[in-house]
Amino acid sequence: MFGLIGHLTSLEHAQSVARDLGYPEYADQGLDFWCSAPPQIVDTIKVTSITGQKIEGKYVESCFLPEMLASSRIKAATRKIMNAMAHAQKHGIDITALGGFSSIIFENFNLQKSKQIRNITLEFKRFTTGNTHTAYIICQQVEQGAEKLGIDLSKAKVAVCGATGDIGSAVCRWLNGKTDVAELLLIARKQEPLKNLQEELGRGTILELDAALPLADIIVWVASMPKGVEIDSNLLKKPCLLIDGGYPKNMATKVQQEGIYVLNGGIVEHSLDIDWKIMKIVNMEIPGRQLFACFAESMLLEFEKLYTNFSWGRNLITVEKMELIGKLSVKHGFKPLTFSKM
Repeated sequence: MFGLIGHLTSLEHAQSVARDLGYPEYADQGLDFWCSAPPQIVDTIKVTSITGQKIEGKYVESCFLPEMLASSRIKAATRKIMNAMAHAQKHGIDITALGGFSSIIFENFNLQKSKQIRNITLEFKRFTTGNTHTAYIICQQVEQGAEKLGIDLSKAKVAVCGATGDIGSAVCRWLNGKTDVAELLLIARKQEPLKNLQEELGRGTILELDAALPLADIIVWVASMPKGVEIDSNLLKKPCLLIDGGYPKNMATKVQQEGIYVLNGGIVEHSLDIDWKIMKIVNMEIPGRQLFACFAESMLLEFEKLYTNFSWGRNLITVEKMELIGKLSVKHGFKPLTFSKM
């Protein structure tokens, strides 16, 4: 059985969803209540591969909310993720994907040292961040999106915002090794990791955000949007492909101008309907078929009975692992979300 650990985008969103899912006692509660709320299995999921194989999984709502980080409730946030992982393991789930902020919190606060959760010793081989599949899908969206827009990668400049993160660095490795992209513009907050990535790739131009964006034919955004940061769409190239790999997806509302094409990054579409209700509450356009690529990674591992933490650690994703998960993705009927109409 596979599992998905997720969370909602805000307190307001959580209150609304709680009402829809039949948890009225959660619906009118404030942040303090959500800080103490336990994880819940709120959905059972059935997925059929195009090979005919069928699998079943569970969605674990962690009850984490981004406001916990913004209001310095760090202990509550970390406790949420660890408790959700323990809940998944307790219910016999073989491989669980850490969705949204779950993997970021786990990595940033070094939660791997906290294996004991009450009477449960976490077995990390049961968990995956899903970042390898996410990075692979974003790279496919770059290649396919560029082709649809008539952007020649061999002449294009691709800016990667969040280049030194787990997904961002993997995207850079793929674009560097598997495409003929003309130039990579590397953007991140810390200079030392950027220089290390530049040295690893053997190329790439390190730039500040404001300097890089007007030069880019394609922008891959896999960083959090710092408060107060705005993108002036008047300064972007036309056409420009902007792949929003963040969570929640909000670039389309921030950058609206003719000639700028925003694509929800890291989203896959399955060839067959998935029996679940959870994607309806995160506003997927086609909730029966569309989902986050990180979630799909745990499904792929379940299909293949690869019960291992396929994506784990930081900046360890290789092109070879991306190729492997990519082949499994195609085999079982997943494809990158692209533009429906141009």
